Amino acid sequence: MCQVSVVAPVYNEIDNLDALCEAVYATFASMPEVSFELIIVNDGSTDATRQTLEEMTERYAGLRPLHLEKNRGQSAALFYGLRQARGAYILTLDGDMQNDPADFPKVLALLESYDCVCGYRENRHDSFIRRCSSRVANTVRNWLLQDGIRDSGCGLKGFRAVCVPHFIPFNGMHRFVAVFMRTAGLSIVECPVQHHPRTRGTSKYGLNNRLWRSLYDLVGVAWLRKRYVGQ
Repeated sequence: MCQVSVVAPVYNEIDNLDALCEAVYATFASMPEVSFELIIVNDGSTDATRQTLEEMTERYAGLRPLHLEKNRGQSAALFYGLRQARGAYILTLDGDMQNDPADFPKVLALLESYDCVCGYRENRHDSFIRRCSSRVANTVRNWLLQDGIRDSGCGLKGFRAVCVPHFIPFNGMHRFVAVFMRTAGLSIVECPVQHHPRTRGTSKYGLNNRLWRSLYDLVGVAWLRKRYVGQ
């Protein structure tokens, strides 16, 4: 039986936790040949996320809440979850319900042939500012790093477990996954995925911590890629 780990970082997403679990469990219900665990990494939330997740373990078998004591950012939460994952395959998604677990089956199918699958939001439902800033950041990133990925900010991705040791932990890591996978000589493919409007909670990203920080990180990642010695 195939073992899959799903990793979802969350920060103050208490209104989305039930919907997230329901969607993930409904998807795997249609794949009885797959066993899975759902790792929800609570990134130091200040709402009742910790208590709610612990209570939800009684209703959802295979749910593994992990808690960071302080808010350390999406990359730190994602990295922690990846390091704790037990599956041969690892699927990631954002906890705001804009990604759709219904895309997992086609990502898993691609992981039979590739080490890493990077989703791209085919019909994105975000504000003009967010779409514009992402387009600028992706264009500049591709020009400088040439990683061949059109949507580095898409949270829905898939990995074979062999990829995990090649993640380099730093603030912003989640936007540069493809760079380090390619540098390590691992195979990558893109996959179109669904994207839904946010209906609960509030976004934690804006122009200042999305566009400008992404562009700032480019310089460091470009330097690090040239100095990378592998593992």
